[in-house]
Amino acid sequence: MQQPRPRAKTLPRRAPVAVHLAADRPQGALQPLPGLDYGVLEQLMGYALRRAQNALYLHFQQTLGRDAEVSPQRFAALVLVARNPGLRQGVLAEAMGVHRSGGLRLVDWLDAQGWVRREDDPLDGRSWTLHPTRAGREALQRLSAAVQAHDAALVHALGPEGAALKPLLERLAGTAA
Repeated sequence: MQQPRPRAKTLPRRAPVAVHLAADRPQGALQPLPGLDYGVLEQLMGYALRRAQNALYLHFQQTLGRDAEVSPQRFAALVLVARNPGLRQGVLAEAMGVHRSGGLRLVDWLDAQGWVRREDDPLDGRSWTLHPTRAGREALQRLSAAVQAHDAALVHALGPEGAALKPLLERLAGTAA
């Protein structure tokens, strides 16, 4: 006679913890280190864009100061929800270019801040619609001013060529389509 298999052990449930993806948050300016051979990286536009993205992220965090938990991605998600009340959670993920699970994490964070609330989708019981709260609209107003100042400082830092960069980046982004 065969013995019954022991039940798998389960870990005790813990309260949800805010997820911070360290790999997504730059820790430094990603400046070239003297004496280090970067090989082909020095020639690649993609690597230069990655370094620029790192610098932009760090400047964004410095500009937001007390709101440093707000990443560019979280800000963009808040903008999209506030500008599109009733947006489906899956559509937000698609608009953000992230997997559905990434969209879920974004909405979880926005919800934990009290900036967004979920409602059942009246057209699809398996989906949620997203709605900004009053606190979310107020936060967006405050954050937008800081983010626009951040953006203006970056364009100014590039000098006369600054205004030409955005259309070029938009064209580059279109090549992935």
